[in-house]
Amino acid sequence: MALRKFIIERDIPKVGSFEREQLKGAAAKSNEVLRAIGPDIQWQESYVAEDKTFCVYLAKDEATILKHAEMSGFPATKITEVKRMIDPTTERAG
Repeated sequence: MALRKFIIERDIPKVGSFEREQLKGAAAKSNEVLRAIGPDIQWQESYVAEDKTFCVYLAKDEATILKHAEMSGFPATKITEVKRMIDPTTERAG
């Protein structure tokens, strides 16, 4: 089964002011949980704002993302499935 792309919005107070070591620890915890869950979920990247992170994941389904959130302790405040992507080159696509 193909994995679907999701954006996960996480409310994490003051995450934008976390030190490098705190972010490194968060990444390690997330990776540990990803290994435990297996191939049904992959973390692509995260964008850190002041009080939120926006994480891009590939996953089998929303339930798998919720399982990762529960096991990692990172909230999944809002989960949105990405249906399509566009970029500046889209206007030239045939």
